[in-house]
Amino acid sequence: MVEITVNGATRQVDVEGDTPLLWVLRDTLGLTGTKYGCGVAQCGACTVLVDGAAMRSCQVPVDSVAGQKITTIEAVEADPVGARLVAAWVALDVPQCGYCQSGQLMAATALLKDTPKPSEADIVAAMTNLCRCGTYNMIAAGIRQAADAA
Repeated sequence: MVEITVNGATRQVDVEGDTPLLWVLRDTLGLTGTKYGCGVAQCGACTVLVDGAAMRSCQVPVDSVAGQKITTIEAVEADPVGARLVAAWVALDVPQCGYCQSGQLMAATALLKDTPKPSEADIVAAMTNLCRCGTYNMIAAGIRQAADAA
């Protein structure tokens, strides 16, 4: 048994400690907003926040995040920064297929919480998640709009 705190709720999960956090979220807890993309922490579709930092959950053993606060896309709007980003994403119609967007929003939330008024260089450096549809310009526009709304 591993005890983790996800979206404000403490949960006991009956999994091996080395089980990737992604699979605990999706398969054990039913939080399917976090997506599987590559499985090697390269694409970012599985990005969640762990104590406010963006982490690629496909390569994070669940026992390594015990005692930390995990936030998934299902709860991002409970945070004012996350809510502003979601509003910007909707207003600008950022996604095309949408598959990567939960990870994009989580990475953007971490960025704006750390750097409320990011420069273009800050955005480029922080937003390393991949988007097969190429919505990078719209993602950056959404981040700028959310930052300006603060």
